[in-house]
Amino acid sequence: MDMPELRYDKNGLIPCVVQDASTLQVLMVAWMNAESLRLTQEKGETVFWSRSRQELWHKGATSGNTQKVIELRYDCDGDTLLALVDPAGPACHTGETSCFFRTLS
Repeated sequence: MDMPELRYDKNGLIPCVVQDASTLQVLMVAWMNAESLRLTQEKGETVFWSRSRQELWHKGATSGNTQKVIELRYDCDGDTLLALVDPAGPACHTGETSCFFRTLS
């Protein structure tokens, strides 16, 4: 894949919005660095950078709730990624389909 000019933040990270390719429901937002993006492209499944653990995180490696990447996109500014995925289970650690299940009132 031809690598576009992506704009990582000062920590070498770029946000990635994860969306179900079939339903278009936003599932989660996570962070990637250059290595996790490369691994995502190689594996065909999402790999993120965990800011809290300071390590790579293959989504679903322990839970089985992997996300098969259908397409990777980037925005007009090159500072945000969009991963269209086929999820093998819930995206949220709570068991909810999406991390965005709560309403702010």
